Amino acid sequence: MVKEFVIGQNEKLECVSKFCYLGDMIGSSGGAEEASKARVRSAWCKFRELTPILTSRGASLKVKGKIYRACVQSVMLYGSETWAMKVEDMTRLERTERMMVRWMCGVSLRDGKSSEELRKRLGIEGVADMVTRGRLRWFGHVERKLEDDWVSKCRNLESKGVRGVGRGRKTWDECVRADMVRLGLCNVDAQDRASWRRGILGNRLTRASMEKQTLNH
Repeated sequence: MVKEFVIGQNEKLECVSKFCYLGDMIGSSGGAEEASKARVRSAWCKFRELTPILTSRGASLKVKGKIYRACVQSVMLYGSETWAMKVEDMTRLERTERMMVRWMCGVSLRDGKSSEELRKRLGIEGVADMVTRGRLRWFGHVERKLEDDWVSKCRNLESKGVRGVGRGRKTWDECVRADMVRLGLCNVDAQDRASWRRGILGNRLTRASMEKQTLNH
């Protein structure tokens, strides 16, 4: 049943439980559940379009990984920089990627190969790392804005009202704080763009350096 609100003479505003805005799905319950579900559906559509290439046994795994990263993973993570993700939202993305990765590599659960090993074969990173990096990159961008900027003002708004019983909904800021604690970063680091980038890409840069040294030897 569709609800409508009368906002003026002969004017009605439809009330919906979710709507798509700039490719991102926004649900009435808040959070990233509707958005992550929509992106998973979109990623599967793109994956199936590229099935002849991504699941071909004759194609190079590295080539498959590059195509997957550019055409499928980017679709699945579109807009994730601003998601306030719960554990189940991240699990949904990781489960989807594990299925795709095994399909591309032509292995099943019976083969006993870990998802980490298969991602290395394809030369891709897991969605969890990609989401964290994107979220922190966006945080650094808005954190460097001036205090009188309208974006900064919106971030510091506090909604007034009676709080319900139980834990409040998980916020985007909580996700960012958890990411920074895990990587040993703080707000001050974001003011230096180069330092912030090194902090976000620390593990990735270390792995790339080690691989380069191995190739040189």
